[in-house]
This record gives sequence, structure tokens and C-alpha cells, in this order.
Amino acid sequence: MNDRRGGPRPARPRRVCVLSVHTSPLEQPGTGDAGGMNVYIVQTAQRMARRGVEVEILTRATSSDLPPVVEMAPGVTVRHLAAGPYEGLGKNDLPAQLCAFAAGVMRAEARHEPGWYDTIHSHYWLSGQVGWLARDRWGVPLVHSAHTLAKVKNAALADGDPPEPMVRVIGEDQVVAEADRLITNTDIESRQLVELYGADPLRTVTIPPGVDLDRFTPGSAAIARSRLGIPADAVVLAFVGRIQPLKAPDVLLRAAAELLRRDPGLRSRLVVLVAGGPSGSGLAEPRALQELGTALDLDDVLRFLPPQGGNDLVHVYRAADLVAVPSHNESFGLVAMEAQACATPVVAAAVGGLPVAVSDGGSGLLVDGHDPARWADALAAVALDRIRRERFSAGAVAHARRFSWDRTTDALLATYAEAGDEFTRRAAAALAGISGVRER
Repeated sequence: MNDRRGGPRPARPRRVCVLSVHTSPLEQPGTGDAGGMNVYIVQTAQRMARRGVEVEILTRATSSDLPPVVEMAPGVTVRHLAAGPYEGLGKNDLPAQLCAFAAGVMRAEARHEPGWYDTIHSHYWLSGQVGWLARDRWGVPLVHSAHTLAKVKNAALADGDPPEPMVRVIGEDQVVAEADRLITNTDIESRQLVELYGADPLRTVTIPPGVDLDRFTPGSAAIARSRLGIPADAVVLAFVGRIQPLKAPDVLLRAAAELLRRDPGLRSRLVVLVAGGPSGSGLAEPRALQELGTALDLDDVLRFLPPQGGNDLVHVYRAADLVAVPSHNESFGLVAMEAQACATPVVAAAVGGLPVAVSDGGSGLLVDGHDPARWADALAAVALDRIRRERFSAGAVAHARRFSWDRTTDALLATYAEAGDEFTRRAAAALAGISGVRER
């Protein structure tokens, strides 16, 4: 078979090393540093293994109770590497531990015969720094996914959220310059890499994430509400994700308070459902959202759930009239995609990759800015208009079906193969050049 250049299609890798320094794919998304990136790694690794590709995921051990090696799924191994104290380190503390983590990565590779891995895929800039070193040591290509970018986040900070540190900005610049391929979620992110970081467009590949269409499916809202103890006739506005300023759950609360100011009679039916735990800068004030709810007189309508996994998360989506994604920045928005796959419309901020994840006017609404009054307008337009909501519900399912983890995985494997082919040809050309110089 031929590739897009007309030559023989590059061979698929046999073994892939996945680097995820700051969060383990085994952690529950929705709290701490676990989120959409964890879902991405788990879903693509499992599907690679089903296609006959062995995957080893190397991550930092965060507890002495963690076994050194865990089989996450057949063909997928997670290795927990000691690098710094097990607990109490945030992402901003981890650059000081990259040397220790890199040493652990080298030891893990040394357990295998030479040439064991064919490709390295690093996730987030911390992993990219280690992947850069491993690429040069092992002689295999480095494929990198940033997931979020410091320069983009710093341009859209939430009130009170500290800017990303300069060490991250510099680290991202270095990884962008060194990686053999840069994987982005959307064309918007690709442009940001090129314009803000000087990335080579020819090494930048847009591969949208997917959604687990076997798990996230339409179902009975009445059954889901019964399981959660929510009245069948309630108006349910849901937020799912990490509770931190970046994700802006406060916008949903302020908009809900505005809805009640406009229509006090809505109070008897309104439920604002928040599923997630404190994360990132939100850990500094872990009860800030509850305290805001009290200040806004929402205690009687506000319900908090811990991070939900598996079918529990499906029930949250199905129980909601809409899911709000008011983030100040999102590289894609997996929560929006999962909700839509469950036939739940989404009201989202028009930022980052959310205009790709949500079909404005088709599967939900996009909102410019974070003004509570504007958000209240959008929430009311969906949650309080049954005919429009049903139309959006059908559109949400159709939109979600355009995305799947199988498509994402196939595109990743093709990118790995192309990167490997190019890496080999470049290395051979360099060796020939050195030989020519010696002969002269």
C-alpha cells in the first residue's frame, strides 16, 4: 500500500512508549490533575493494543501503595516511576523532578533488548522534555501532544488565576522545536503552535480526539434522575469537570442566580449539578465554589457530586437538560463530546476547540465571553424551551458520531509510521554525509 507521497506506506510501529509525567492514566478524571488527557491516553492505548501494538505508559509514582507495574488492559502496561516525593507535588513543582523521572525512563527501557520501542508519544510539556532526551538516546521519533499551551492560557486567564510560569513557556518552546511530530486537537490549536511557538506546519498534524460511543449513549432521563435522587420534572443544569478557575464553574452558578432573579418561580424546579473535585489553583480554596453558592443564595438548588466514573458519569449526562462548559480555555472539550453522545445539549464558551466540539445552533449554543446575563440567556434558551432542546438533543447525537476513538487511534498510528519513516531516512542521510566527509 502507498502513503500520501505515493511511495510504500510506512510500517506501523510494534511498540510505543507513552510518557505521562504528571498524571497517571489510572487516576479518576475530574479531580487533581486528572482530566481529558487521562481519557485520551487510556482510550488510544487500549485501541492500539487491539490493533497489535504494544503500549507501555511511563508515569510518576504518586503513592507508595502503587505497584511498580500494572496491566491496564491486554497489551497495555503502566509503569510507576519514582521521581521525588510521592505526594504533595503540584505540576509547578515537577520540573525539578524531571531529571529523576528521566533516569527512571532510561532504566525502564534498559530492561528490554536494544531497540525495543519504535516511537515515543509524550503528553504535556513535562513529558515532552523527557521524551526529547529519550528520543536522542534511543534513536526513535518523538511525537508530542501539548493538550494545553501556556501562551494561550495566559492570554485568557480567569480572575485570580495565576499565569503559567516562564519555565513552562520556555519548556514548550524547546519541545515544539525538537519533536518530530506535533499532534493537535483542532486546526485552531495548530495555528496557535505555528503563530505563537514557531512550529513547523509540516510537522504539525491535527487529529481530533474521540468519544467512547459504546459507553456514552442516549438513555432514559427519568431513570438517570431517579438514580441521582432528582425529581423527574426538574430543570437540571450540569457542570462536569475539575473545579478550578480555568474551568469556570462559577459562571454557571452566577448565571443560575440570574435565572432565579428573573423568574423566582423557577426555584422549586431548578437543580444545578456539579460533578467534580478541586484541582490546580482551585486547591488553594477548595470550598470556594460552595461558598459562592451560599453567597448567591443557591444552597437549595445546588448539588455537588464527587468525580464520576464509568456508568455513573453517563447517568449525570442523561439526567441533565444541558451541560455547561464555561471554560476560559479548552484545547477540545471531551466533556462536551461525551454529553452530546448521551443526547444532552451543551452550552459552551466560544473558546479554543469548543467551536469544533459543539455545533453552534445544531447540538447546543456557544457563548461569547463569561457575562452571567449572557449565559443566563443561553441557558434559558435551551433548558426552558422543550422544542429547541429536543432538536438540539438529536443534533448532539449526530454531531458526536462524527468523532470516535477508533478514528483518532488510526490517525495516530499513521502519524507514528510517517514520523518513523522520516526519522529513519533523515538518520540515513546524516550517516551518509558523515561517511562522505570521512572519505574525502
